[in-house]
Amino acid sequence: MLPLDVLRTALIEIRANKLRSFFTLLGIIVSVAFLVAVVAIIQGMNAYVTENVANSLMGTNAFEVRRMPIQIGFFDDEAYKRLARRPMITRAEFEAVRAELHDAAAVALSSGFPTPLSNVQWRAREVGDVSIRGITAPFQDVQDYRIERGRPLTDLDENQRRAVVVLGHEVADKLFEAADPIGAEVRLGGERFEVIGVIASKGRVLGQSFDAIALIPFSRYEMIYGRRSTTAISVKMAGAADVALGMSRAEERMRLVRQLRPGQENDFTVETAEALVTFWKNLTNVLFSVVPAVVAIGVVVGGIVIMNIMLMVITERTREIGIRKAVGARARDIERQFLAEAISLSLAGGMIGVMSGWAFATLVSAVSPLPARVSLWSVLVAMLLGAGVGVLFGVYPARRAARLDPITALRAE
Repeated sequence: MLPLDVLRTALIEIRANKLRSFFTLLGIIVSVAFLVAVVAIIQGMNAYVTENVANSLMGTNAFEVRRMPIQIGFFDDEAYKRLARRPMITRAEFEAVRAELHDAAAVALSSGFPTPLSNVQWRAREVGDVSIRGITAPFQDVQDYRIERGRPLTDLDENQRRAVVVLGHEVADKLFEAADPIGAEVRLGGERFEVIGVIASKGRVLGQSFDAIALIPFSRYEMIYGRRSTTAISVKMAGAADVALGMSRAEERMRLVRQLRPGQENDFTVETAEALVTFWKNLTNVLFSVVPAVVAIGVVVGGIVIMNIMLMVITERTREIGIRKAVGARARDIERQFLAEAISLSLAGGMIGVMSGWAFATLVSAVSPLPARVSLWSVLVAMLLGAGVGVLFGVYPARRAARLDPITALRAE
């Protein structure tokens, strides 16, 4: 029997029992769809974080000297307690780093992590959950903030501790609508501030707005919130190629200022936006570790269903098997026939699962801020799973059919 004839016969049998075939494949369809959809969403989010989130928070030519690393969520309790004992970044250390990196495009001091959330009021209007950041003027250059209206914060504002604020685009838009915000007096953190500027919109990423912010002079921030918030030194180099050397120089200067001995561990962190990408990928790796287990359970259940259905089909077609053997079909022909049916069934389930997963990932991407990118390797793995299940769970029923005695089979009703 030619391979093409075997495949054609298998497809005819599947088509003749569409509903039974569908329910037989349901386990494989769900498992494969889950695999494709979850991988697509995770891959899309990884790419999105790399391309958008990191660069929105810190450009490719910038880095920060921080008290605590971004990946703190992955440290155990003991490690966290050790990190929590680190000293705060001081203004003296900022001045030392700024002097060392005199060739940098901008060196700034900022405070506000964990970021205090406050309501901003103007007359009878109020906007809630606004992130308050205390900054020195160069921070606006480090973050590539573009002033849409008014002016940015200056060194004079910082030195004189002026009660002035630069609002994010979203805050200004909700608070003032068509009115001109420049020169208006708002209440923030129980204090009165004069609005001197509005930042151009930086958009939303994964549903998180980068425009719900209010920037005030660093000195004024410390007057209101104290000095216990985590302070960071933000540095913008002339180009991305200068970042590595700049980080090394900043680290060396911090070690000298803090009088750390050779071999002694740093009690501060120097990191770029890549740290945020790494942190995110560590989170998604946890999801990736769960996916194989869930898919494996579904595939095994689907395979067992296929095997049981094939055994039932053999019972139903016992007389057919006897007739084929009587007219000259060999045992291996019968075995190939039923194995082909099992593989065709599982491959069909894999294909339907891939299309379902693809459609679900596209739907999630359309109705939510979560992006999705279907990767070729997940599709290939899904198809291989389908074929593998057909081979693994189709061998036993196929061999059982091939070993049927033709005389006994012909007697079956």
